[in-house]
Amino acid sequence: MATVTLPVGYQANTSAAVPDWLNKGDNAWQMISATLVGLQSVPGLIILYGSIVKKKWAVNSAFMALYAFAAVVICWVIWAYKMSFGEKLLPFWGKAGPALGQKFLIKQAVLPATVHLHKNGTIETSMIMPYYPMASMVWFQCVFAAITLILVAGSVLGRMNIKAWMMFVPMWLTFSYTVGAFSLWGGGFLFQWGVIDYSGGYVIHLSSGIAGITAAYWVGPRSKHDRERFPPNNVLLMLAGAGLLWMGWAGFNGGDPYSANIDSSMAVLNTNICAATSLLVWTWLDVIFFNKPSVIGAVQGMITGLVCITPGAGVVQGWAAIIMGILSGSIPWFTMMVIHKKWPLLQKIDDTLAVFHTHAVAGFLGGILTGLFAEPVLCNLFLPVTNTRGGVYGGSGGVQFLKQIVGGGFIIGWNLVVTSVICFIISLIMPLRMSEEHLKIGDDAVHGEEAYALWGDGEKYDSSKHGFYSDDTLPYKTSSGATQVV
Repeated sequence: MATVTLPVGYQANTSAAVPDWLNKGDNAWQMISATLVGLQSVPGLIILYGSIVKKKWAVNSAFMALYAFAAVVICWVIWAYKMSFGEKLLPFWGKAGPALGQKFLIKQAVLPATVHLHKNGTIETSMIMPYYPMASMVWFQCVFAAITLILVAGSVLGRMNIKAWMMFVPMWLTFSYTVGAFSLWGGGFLFQWGVIDYSGGYVIHLSSGIAGITAAYWVGPRSKHDRERFPPNNVLLMLAGAGLLWMGWAGFNGGDPYSANIDSSMAVLNTNICAATSLLVWTWLDVIFFNKPSVIGAVQGMITGLVCITPGAGVVQGWAAIIMGILSGSIPWFTMMVIHKKWPLLQKIDDTLAVFHTHAVAGFLGGILTGLFAEPVLCNLFLPVTNTRGGVYGGSGGVQFLKQIVGGGFIIGWNLVVTSVICFIISLIMPLRMSEEHLKIGDDAVHGEEAYALWGDGEKYDSSKHGFYSDDTLPYKTSSGATQVV
């Protein structure tokens, strides 16, 4: 057996790396879940956005997603995490502060107390203490925040000034996302009141859908030509991005019990049941009413199913997941295909990827249905608070249904107001919308880059500014010392 000789003065300290409280399995699952959610954005939504838009907007759309992800990571660890999961500043907002430093990142994660008092005044559930480091919690919640901003981008693709977007991301994260996260997850007033948002139906999807359509109103519509014809530039790559989104949802919903337990298994299974059902229902409706099964429509149905199950993934039974899938495949389809086309206000607002229907409508629908179908035993597995149940189970279920409506109403109202204020402030500094010239040309005007080098496209890349040389323009020295270009 080989022996390892350690340097002089070096002392291995395995107890510090693996403290007694650490559950390696739970920590591994939490990090895997975070990675799966991160892959939904990078590369999932980058591929989906870059493929589902017109060719001239492929680079810009993909870059808006990439930029948002990177910007959120830095803002999150410097101030936004503690605004979402730190000490209370207001009933709906936490105190800002850094989530950096060894002491903060290696300590055991602790989640907020739920205030449900017994008659003797004691707290029924004093705290949730996952058996993994705080660093795992910070990163897991970071990728949720990042994907929310990327979803907002889906409403303003093809015309928002990229510099305005660069300002919008940190502002919206700070003044909108953190409020929803703290209110529903971080110990805020909706959390204490008992509103259920298992994995972000309200915090992520309802907020991004409302913020998206609000921002779309302020930015204004795409050019008339783009609105009339906006074909995807690569349907197969779009499906690849959608597939990453679907499979990544195992981490999205499976990671939210903060443990690799029974509840996480139920959440993953329910997620796939609802998504599959919703995709099929949406496709059937397309065939019935339009005589063709739309591939883009199938992706929309998949997304609405994933969104709808999210607020209740681990607290509903399989039969309820099927019902939620039927409704998420039909109600957002109806709002998109019928109501949107007949309501003048919605017609005026150019929501590029219909984020309002796929995320706001589906997210609010899922939250309401959670208030109906939340099963008492599963609720107890997720968060042991007595008498938490959906309306179909009687007892206090009717109250839970009303709580879900009120919780969704708060998220809607906050995002309408705050997103409008942010857009207005940015508009005082710079245009929210690209110039008409940029709208006409697209990626080459905005970034100096194009997605595909076909038939001469892509030859306008300025290597002097970006420091890249292709193989056929690389300068080299000859034996005589002269410089030549091959």
